[in-house]
Amino acid sequence: MANQYTHSFFLLLLIMLSLTSNYVIPAEARQLLEVTMPELPKPELPHLPEIPTLPKPEFPEVPKPELPSLPKPELPEIPKPELPTLPKPELPEIPKLEFPAFPKPELPTLPKLEIPGIPMPEMPTLAKPEIPKVPKKP
Repeated sequence: MANQYTHSFFLLLLIMLSLTSNYVIPAEARQLLEVTMPELPKPELPHLPEIPTLPKPEFPEVPKPELPSLPKPELPEIPKPELPTLPKPELPEIPKLEFPAFPKPELPTLPKLEIPGIPMPEMPTLAKPEIPKVPKKP
């Protein structure tokens, strides 16, 4: 039973803290705006000695090594392989097959069906209602 009240107590406490925290921030900001800071003297840095410049190092030139030239090896010439030519085979002529002429099939003609006309319903004509004229303002 007491457990039910603790949840509502913590909820109420959270709401109260969130409401009171809104008033604290503007008050602190206002205090910061009103405070005047005293002017502090700028500190002077001691004079640093100059760093001497070092000369650029010079590297001695190294002569490029020369490679001895090697004689080119002589390769024997390889003859290109030739394919033997084969005689073209002679094929016997095949006679064309002749089919007898078949008569074209004729489709029977169907008589045209007459669709009976459906009479359209007639809409009654209504008389236009007479609208009274609105009097004009003088």
